[in-house]
Amino acid sequence: MADLSTFPITQRWPAKDPSVIQLYSFPTPNGVKVSIALEEMGLPYEPHLVTLSDADVKSPAFLSLNPNNKIPAIIDPNGPDGPIGLFESGAILLYLAEKSGQFLGQTASDKAKITQWLMFQMGGLGPMLGQMGFFYKFAGKEIDDPRPRERYRDEAIRLLSVLDNALDGQDWIAGAYSIADMAIAPWINALEFYGTKDVVGYHDLKNVPAYVTRFFDRPAVAKARNIPPRPE
Repeated sequence: MADLSTFPITQRWPAKDPSVIQLYSFPTPNGVKVSIALEEMGLPYEPHLVTLSDADVKSPAFLSLNPNNKIPAIIDPNGPDGPIGLFESGAILLYLAEKSGQFLGQTASDKAKITQWLMFQMGGLGPMLGQMGFFYKFAGKEIDDPRPRERYRDEAIRLLSVLDNALDGQDWIAGAYSIADMAIAPWINALEFYGTKDVVGYHDLKNVPAYVTRFFDRPAVAKARNIPPRPE
């Protein structure tokens, strides 16, 4: 059995089964990307709830695994050269897809196209929708200057249009279902949480709403969307 004692995070969030992947996460769009991937790939794992409070994500234990103090993060006790810890959801998705041999296409060209859409989410869709949410739902809505709100709204509309056009005539963003979809769809679903579907014209989109419904109808996604479970 793998020895995870060299990872200080395991002192605060102990592993019940150190032989499986340890997931440190919270069910946000970035967090569920990884739980969805693990369920879709059938990789055994153990989830640990790490709340978004400073007491958790800025604790020395969590920072020892992710110095960027953001969920999710993982430890794979069966890494390519021994136990490995990883942070950044996109990097984790790529790692898990390569480990499992699933959802990264059949050819080098497939992998490149899937990776480009994964980067689209990581560098554009996620950050822009997250900022829009801040200015519409959270503290940013108290700011009188409308320009930040308009800036992120307009960029969200543009990015959703890019997706809508790319999905025309196909079920999934890169052809076959992939880790790119696992990254993108949870972030589009965040529009419901932010209360901004009408603001960005979501219901006028031709392909995106059906894409999101199709994604969340997958059994593995339905199971993983609340892993680790939110506190009651």
